[in-house]
Amino acid sequence: MNTAPIIEFHNVTKRFHAVTALNEVSFAVAAGAFHAICGENGAGKSTLMKILSGVIGDYDGTIHLDGEPLLLTGPQDAECQGISIIHQELNLVANLSAAANLFLGRKLRSSLGLLDQRRMDHETADLFRELECAIPPSELVRNLRIGDQQLVEIAKALSLRSRILIMDEPTSALTESEVERLFRMIARLRSQGVTILYISHKMDEIFRHADAITVLRDGSVIRTIAREETTPAEITRFMVGREIAARGERPTRPSGDIVLQVDHLSLPWRGHPRQWKLNDISFTLRRGEVLGIAGLMGAGRTELLECLSGAWPETPGGTILWEGRAVAFPHPAEALQAGIALVTEDRKRFGIFPQLSVGDHVTLSALRDLTRAGLIRTRAERRQATATISRLSIKTSSPRAAIQSLSGGNQQKCVIGRALLTKPRLLLLDDPTRGIDVGAKAEIYTLIDELCAAGMTIILTSSELPELITVCDRILVLAEGRLRGEFARGEFSEATLLAAAVG
Repeated sequence: MNTAPIIEFHNVTKRFHAVTALNEVSFAVAAGAFHAICGENGAGKSTLMKILSGVIGDYDGTIHLDGEPLLLTGPQDAECQGISIIHQELNLVANLSAAANLFLGRKLRSSLGLLDQRRMDHETADLFRELECAIPPSELVRNLRIGDQQLVEIAKALSLRSRILIMDEPTSALTESEVERLFRMIARLRSQGVTILYISHKMDEIFRHADAITVLRDGSVIRTIAREETTPAEITRFMVGREIAARGERPTRPSGDIVLQVDHLSLPWRGHPRQWKLNDISFTLRRGEVLGIAGLMGAGRTELLECLSGAWPETPGGTILWEGRAVAFPHPAEALQAGIALVTEDRKRFGIFPQLSVGDHVTLSALRDLTRAGLIRTRAERRQATATISRLSIKTSSPRAAIQSLSGGNQQKCVIGRALLTKPRLLLLDDPTRGIDVGAKAEIYTLIDELCAAGMTIILTSSELPELITVCDRILVLAEGRLRGEFARGEFSEATLLAAAVG
């Protein structure tokens, strides 16, 4: 690998009003390197990469590319310089096809100047084959699950054939098999001399692939270090400024009576060769238990939680008994009234409202309890918002701050906090730690323990098998909409879960 720097950051500083997002950030990236950038949510990682990719143009300090000052007028200018980015918050147009998203703003045309849809579809299909996935180029993005949308975002960046590729949490919505496919692609890119700037909270990925690691904390560089000269524990300590205690083996949580019984739950997939999104799913759930749902992309994890919470647009077949009563919620509001709350996996589309403040987001679903004579008790609402922000360690300058001013991980904490304020008896967490740093994950795991000790019941999906193994009492494995295995604590390992997931 060429060790000469291709990118050099010199005292890069960025302020958003009173908040300093970056403070005199300086480090260099070697040409052809896989350079990891780590830090807690809100540390400044995404802001720095948005500056490098031309999304943010107003900042102090300088950036050099190939030894020359880099002056960008916008993202297209960065692409012309050979810099592209895969955003953590997916930057896709929902009502356009996968192919149209890939070629948005740079449509291919025939020799007659007409739109060459066939060639765009063909090149899109080629990119999806490189990623070893089977997304139809003509499929509308709005019809794709979050993991497939992530693959479209990755393919979009790859289509630019850039020499510097910024990847901001690219595996946050991918399962283990999709992650392995992505890294096979990255290996091919590196063999062609492409430089990778890689933001991730996943230490296993970083320590398998990175050449060097830069750690940010509170907008400042804490350390840039070669991967072989450090350890995951040390990087974590640099990130959070403290030791994160490892969660050792723990016994199964004590559980109470059966509160949820699902019998032969089925969800048709009309017009698809597979016919079923969910097919004949049956299980029970006890009070105070954490039940994990594992499975590869398209296994039916999200669909199962949406059926339980009334978020799926049609009524599923089969029977759902909640606290001894047969239920079929037509809308999430009815499920919420019955004590069932869902934290969606797709935060950007279904979790946040861009026009609202942090405090408004946290209290939105609990306004009924904060209203008297038709008027919101603003003082009580402010107290609830402040208490939730403190409880979940949400990094914000104020409850009145715009939700979009927060990092993705802190936005996710707001969505979780909103669900908790409804005081649910069953909490459905759909990949809740996607894009959340190691310190925040530890806080979420501790919160889950506290909630279960207080009698709450939780169903948790995750694209990370180690997370399910760490947190759950039992794990159900889905594959292509069917239940392929059920494992109690002490019976499951990554190998057994993956074997069930692949059939």
